Amino acid sequence: MSKKTEPRTVQAVQTTLDIIEYLQETERAGVTEIANELGHSKGTVHSHLTTLKQNEYLVSKNGEYSLSLRYIDFGETVKDRLGIYSVITDELNDLAADSGELAQFATEEHGKAVYLYKVRGENAIESASTIGRREYLHCISLGKAILSQFPDERVHEVLDMHGMHAYTQKTITDRADLFEELGAIRERGYAIDDGEKIRGLKCVSAPVLGSGDDVLGAVSVSAPSRRMTGERFEEELPQMVQRSANVIEINSKFS
Repeated sequence: MSKKTEPRTVQAVQTTLDIIEYLQETERAGVTEIANELGHSKGTVHSHLTTLKQNEYLVSKNGEYSLSLRYIDFGETVKDRLGIYSVITDELNDLAADSGELAQFATEEHGKAVYLYKVRGENAIESASTIGRREYLHCISLGKAILSQFPDERVHEVLDMHGMHAYTQKTITDRADLFEELGAIRERGYAIDDGEKIRGLKCVSAPVLGSGDDVLGAVSVSAPSRRMTGERFEEELPQMVQRSANVIEINSKFS
């Protein structure tokens, strides 16, 4: 049996990507700070920064570099290619208004959940999630809703890729337990996050399906645990997210 080899990569490109990601995290930084953080020489980092700036991917001021507005153009292009982004925003705006809570939509890419849209209802709390942020699938309701629509082989691939990190005592970290939960989600049509990523926060999500086996993503409502009890948590909000998911699904077939 032949040994599986890793695909070849280009180190210079990886260095450029590391710089971009570091500047995304820190907002702005100078050559020395970036070089020390990434473990490269100042000359190497300066060459990459200069190339990025000349191509308008960075701006600089007082010796510090930051990401340019050019990335907004990329983001808008990717969103437009989804074909249903306007439907997602309209439906989530209604969901947030009706529930009074935080409504979010995420899709899957490279085995992680990627937030595409979020909107706060009248009583909504702020959350750590931001548009474009990536989260592990096993520990949030959006992620579990998406995983529930994947074949078992694909779920194993995702878990092999990213593991099952524990964020709270309620995080599911055992594969058998997760597969049992995914079966329950498929049966009832929605997923629950009962403080599995953030203590004191509950979420309800429903998967959004496209044509064939295509999983477009999932829609969710999040709120403090004290507001997610009884009939509201067990019936009202699950019905809301399922209705929103259904509306997005129907419109996706005509996009």
